[in-house]
Amino acid sequence: MAARIASVNGAEHTAILGLGVYRPTRIVTNDEVAGPIDSSDEWIRTRSGIRTRRFAGKDETIISMSAAAARDAIEAAEIDAEQIDCVIVATSTWLLLTPAGAPQIATELGLNGVAAFDISAGCAGFCHALALASDLVKGGTARHVLVIGVEKLTDTFNPKDRGTAFLFADGAGAVVVGPSEEPGIGPTVWGSDGTQHHAIRQDKDWVQFFEEIEEKGLDAVRPYLAMEGTAVFRWAAHSLEKVCRDAIEVAGLTPDDLDAMVPHQANGRIIEIMARVLKLPEHCALANDIEETGNTSAASIPLAMEAMMRKGDAKPGGTALLIAFGAGLSYAAQVVTLPNFKS
Repeated sequence: MAARIASVNGAEHTAILGLGVYRPTRIVTNDEVAGPIDSSDEWIRTRSGIRTRRFAGKDETIISMSAAAARDAIEAAEIDAEQIDCVIVATSTWLLLTPAGAPQIATELGLNGVAAFDISAGCAGFCHALALASDLVKGGTARHVLVIGVEKLTDTFNPKDRGTAFLFADGAGAVVVGPSEEPGIGPTVWGSDGTQHHAIRQDKDWVQFFEEIEEKGLDAVRPYLAMEGTAVFRWAAHSLEKVCRDAIEVAGLTPDDLDAMVPHQANGRIIEIMARVLKLPEHCALANDIEETGNTSAASIPLAMEAMMRKGDAKPGGTALLIAFGAGLSYAAQVVTLPNFKS
């Protein structure tokens, strides 16, 4: 008779227990980024809805921003840091192929010996990581999971690139996912469309860059983030309504049940289109943190959640739809109960 492998049982329900964010200290206006791209404040606001954004300084790193957001999330969750047994970091701007950033962030928080890993799903990374965390707690693999969305996009884009320089910015957001008496994180609707992989990408791979260095020496041009804005806009505007509706439906709700919608802060026009096609009720608040924070990729959902609640547009305990999309092209959506937060 074959040996029987033991199994573990996790929590029946999960929730986001606490939220914390880190916003870099430097505020950058449209006028500051407009010069190198031969643009203007009006053009940038019209195209994107952005008025200001945050750029991290040299001392504001992926590790330091993540740790600051994480400490506030743990405090808001009202648990001890020692209760965290897994750290998931969603980022596209940890600029090492190996090792991952998560183990170093965990150690910075004093969490030696816990599972820690990075995931790469572009701007949809936070919602992907949230799904993983919820399933880990339900499966019994972890009791409390720290999820961090963090980006330092200023390290990756060309300040002279008219398609990216005005959009992207830096920051971090973190949540603690743990067991709950009531469902606080709905089923995740997610997917990808590899036919659109070119729409948001690093413009050359590292092998190409190394070959260019050998051929051109100091004249080699480093890889930069590149984006085909029109392709992304069309894909998002016409493909995400079904994802949103499916996420609401699998949560057993209707749009009228929503207190808030927190879309990835990609572009103000995309946010407006999504809200319009979903026909959200008047009482449903719509996150619009992009005005002050820009597009922070995997950090944008937690940053936007915090901004909504700090301003009083939504409250902890409210029901919110999260929807994110980006490089891949990848997407993910889930309905959640808004958590306690620490600004």
